[in-house]
Amino acid sequence: MFRIGLTGGIAAGKSVALARFAELGAVVVDYDVLAREAVAPGTIGLDEVVEAFGPQVLAADGTLDRAALAGIVFADDGARERLNAVVHPEVRRLAAEHEAAAAAADPRAVVVHDIPLLVETGDPGRFHLVVVVDAPADLRAARLAERGLDPAEAAARIAAQAADDARLAVADVTLDGTGAPDVLRAQVDELWARVATEVDEESEDEA
Repeated sequence: MFRIGLTGGIAAGKSVALARFAELGAVVVDYDVLAREAVAPGTIGLDEVVEAFGPQVLAADGTLDRAALAGIVFADDGARERLNAVVHPEVRRLAAEHEAAAAAADPRAVVVHDIPLLVETGDPGRFHLVVVVDAPADLRAARLAERGLDPAEAAARIAAQAADDARLAVADVTLDGTGAPDVLRAQVDELWARVATEVDEESEDEA
């Protein structure tokens, strides 16, 4: 099994890269999806979030009110750390289960872990390859504005993540997310060919 850690700043283009990896045959482990599973109704995770932040983070139907929670944690470093302490251990457990299932199904699987906060909360050393999708903060802010976020909210979300230099410092491969989606997909295709070659060579060595 070949393990890739994929990260990048918000609105850098990571979702485009991730979708292309999936199209090429990678097993994708999406940590945003796992984070939602970790605080789904009936989970211990949701109970702990409500205990930490109060009933105002619950919607009327008993689900997590993500907008209310975001308003708290993106404005308060301490609150964000409390949330991470609840969610991230459960996300790592779920990710390990997905990865184990992928390896059991295909020992030559390429598993891409999509981790927005890899630098902040993850362990880059766990991966054969760390891939960072990079784009300047001003471009990412403009993209967030196009999605409907006001400038202050966009700035808060960008500031809540690791600095670009910190992400680039752990990157084995950097993909340029500044251009059109097709340009980024082409970069993923090139990287996939290199990974496939490495997986083939490792399989031959083990044979």
